[in-house]
Amino acid sequence: MTNDATATDHRPLILVTVGTDHHPFDRLIDWADAYAADHPDIRVLVQYGRSRVPEAAEGTDFLGPARLRELMREAAAVVTHGGPATVTEARRAGRLPITVARDPELGEHVDDHQLRFVSRLDSARLVRSCCSHQQLAATLDKALDQPEDFHIDSAGEDGATGAALHAGRIIDLLTATAPEQPPLPVPDAEAADWPDVTVVIPTRDRPELLRRTLRAVVEQDYPGRITSLVVYDHDDPDETLAVYGGERPVRVLVNTSTPGLAGARNTGILAARTELVAFCDDDDCWLPGKLRSQVAVLRAEPETEVVCCGIRVVYDRTEAPRVLDRTAVTFADLLRSRLTELHPSTFLIRRDALVNGCGPVSETIPGSYGEDYELLLRLAKRAPIRNIPEEGVRVLWHRRSHFSGRWQTISTALRWLLAQYPEFRLVRRGFARVAGQIAFAEAAAGRRGASLEWALTTLRAHPAEARAYLALAVTGGLPAGLVLRTLHRRGRGL
Repeated sequence: MTNDATATDHRPLILVTVGTDHHPFDRLIDWADAYAADHPDIRVLVQYGRSRVPEAAEGTDFLGPARLRELMREAAAVVTHGGPATVTEARRAGRLPITVARDPELGEHVDDHQLRFVSRLDSARLVRSCCSHQQLAATLDKALDQPEDFHIDSAGEDGATGAALHAGRIIDLLTATAPEQPPLPVPDAEAADWPDVTVVIPTRDRPELLRRTLRAVVEQDYPGRITSLVVYDHDDPDETLAVYGGERPVRVLVNTSTPGLAGARNTGILAARTELVAFCDDDDCWLPGKLRSQVAVLRAEPETEVVCCGIRVVYDRTEAPRVLDRTAVTFADLLRSRLTELHPSTFLIRRDALVNGCGPVSETIPGSYGEDYELLLRLAKRAPIRNIPEEGVRVLWHRRSHFSGRWQTISTALRWLLAQYPEFRLVRRGFARVAGQIAFAEAAAGRRGASLEWALTTLRAHPAEARAYLALAVTGGLPAGLVLRTLHRRGRGL
């Protein structure tokens, strides 16, 4: 790495920054080198990141935020890649960015979002886009000859740059891929420091199923201490459960938060006194090694906040495995698909991520419908969700489900979700999935006009979305219950 500053160098400065993405951007390095070789009277400084080290120009692999801002203010011209944060910093420093977008066809990025982003900014005259070495050289010559055209008033930049940065962050989230994950750690039976775990079990009017759930928790093949918090919602608590667990105690609580599933989960989260908190619904059963394998991941990976696993769906005497064949899930993955495999009864979460991080379960979702999915979206915005691609929970789907037949609640909650996450509008398949669910719920509720409207919205977004056609069939007289029973027997939901 070469020095990025010399006290006696009074030549005009051109700053070139390629960011820190792991894809090399040697094309821009080549262009900067060629310009430096042709203009020895100009100082060209390149922050090259993971790209090759420049030869004719000066180079540094990394610039801290303060030093980057200082050099941008000193530079006669600033050349950036198409990253929104770098573009924003250049404008805040009073420089019109001369921008070269990374091209995925040249192996410079994972997709074309920089090309699209820079094109929009160039159309709005927020950057000066360059697509060739000749165009870049001519633009740099102009910036040196007519500096007033490339110096901007940064006083009013907060609104424009803030909007650009926000748009860029959304694009980055939607196009991010999960980083390569190491092999899942193998549980160490000899380890003596297995952390305590609290299991939050909301319940309502299902005493027999609840006792089966508790028995599966108590019988976990886990070396550490497990405490179950049974949170009663809209129901009188059964205090006799307090002695059920023996050496793995059971505490009985009453929901003191907003009535509903979300409030019951939060009552348990706030009452927990352990680093790790797990969820389990009162009609599901953990398989014996579920907790041990998940805790092993969190012990080995301090940066990981949540671990899920696969499920086995049980419905009407049929069973179907639902196992996700990947070890990491991103925010973009969850926008595209609900990923039913990531069931709330599989969640194991660092409590601090909920209390001091993304926040607890949302209590503003209508009827608490989809609160688990919304929580996953928030967690995935912080870091990829870790997943163990093995069955860990038997999930019971049955007609006594709390949301069975509550179609208007389902429709309202899903419309709330679309309003809270405008990113769905940028993922047509994901938006169509949710819109199709709304169309089906409206059809099942007998609201024909609303169902048709949402079905058309779904098809405009993604003509192949099957939920729209199911909604139209229900509108035409097909019983919604028959559709759901057919899906459930195959381990599928709506």
